[in-house]
Amino acid sequence: MTLYILVITIILSITALNNEQVMRKMIFNPYQIQHGNEWFRFITSGFIHADWMHLIINMFVLYGFGGVVENYYNQVFEGKSEYYYLLLYFGGMLIAVAPSYAKHKNDPSYNALGASGAVSAVIFTAILFNPLQKIYFYGIIGLPGILLGPAYLAYSYYMGKKGGDHINHDAHFWGAVFGVLFTIALKPTIALYFINEITGG
Repeated sequence: MTLYILVITIILSITALNNEQVMRKMIFNPYQIQHGNEWFRFITSGFIHADWMHLIINMFVLYGFGGVVENYYNQVFEGKSEYYYLLLYFGGMLIAVAPSYAKHKNDPSYNALGASGAVSAVIFTAILFNPLQKIYFYGIIGLPGILLGPAYLAYSYYMGKKGGDHINHDAHFWGAVFGVLFTIALKPTIALYFINEITGG
């Protein structure tokens, strides 16, 4: 599934980057959703990116963590793993921008785009299954997910409140939270497994 999502996202992102009209039609604009009933933007905006660097980073991270989560899901949700993985990804995409929609639905100038919310859901699901696995920040600093995850959530929450840098930190925060809660809701014993992993029980 991860590879299919990667390919579709790359194709649509390149198309939008080279066609301003496509970009305007697909981008997440809460005003157009609210007043024009263009609900498809909740999904289409997750398949386009602001520039090449934005696209490359999101797809690199998705490639690294997506396969890992698919393997865990295959082990835990045999027979339903692909279905649940798609729900994880698209659920993260939707939930991540829901607060932005509520906050900006009467602001025609607000736009957002990118797969960061969905990717955050995947990353934090990987941390849930293997909290002691090191994650390399910018490929240099390696920290266990149990340390890097909460630090990233705190940073995203703080920056979401502060604003001003044209990054939708709320999407990162809520996508991550959704990934953890969704997976635990599917199989609550995963929470016990997580606790055992970090306590050595």
